[in-house]
Amino acid sequence: MNGQKTIRTFIAVHLPDTVKTELGLVNDVLAGQVPAHSVRWVQPNLMHLTLRFLGETAVADLPILAANLDKLAAQYAPLTLQLDNLGCFPNRSRPRVIWVGLTGETNALLQLQGDVETAVAALGWPREDKPFRAHLTLGRVKDGRLLKDVAWGTAVKKLAVPVTAVHLIESQLRPSGPIYTIRHTSQLRKP
Repeated sequence: MNGQKTIRTFIAVHLPDTVKTELGLVNDVLAGQVPAHSVRWVQPNLMHLTLRFLGETAVADLPILAANLDKLAAQYAPLTLQLDNLGCFPNRSRPRVIWVGLTGETNALLQLQGDVETAVAALGWPREDKPFRAHLTLGRVKDGRLLKDVAWGTAVKKLAVPVTAVHLIESQLRPSGPIYTIRHTSQLRKP
């Protein structure tokens, strides 16, 4: 990408507003259980299901990336996931990321994500070294030692998360938080 204009990108699934609202309520409950500023909570309007973080991407490569996503998405019927329980990475004794898991048609999601991984690797991105784990990030922990009192059993409504498209998203990092712009949408095929 020598001298080429680049943007920071990722491939993701958007969440319905009802799901974002529920996750915001869960964040509010959890924020009341931890010391102030110990977790950087994700704003509900920015929540999404990341399939693949790409990082710096040449603007000139966006058309071929979009075309490959279109071809890939057309092979998949829409699927439905469901919000599940709270969890964290790497574990509860040393939490760094707090998340809500997903159930439902997870095998189809894993296949879709695997095909996304293969498609971007064919275009020159290095393969991810960690296995994909479907989750929705709620917050990033600054100091896990401060989270002793988190109620990991906090109820999460088991709302449906329909997957009908994948999006190529530009991420601009700002001091006030990221700004996400959809650069391309690839619809899953109609059933």
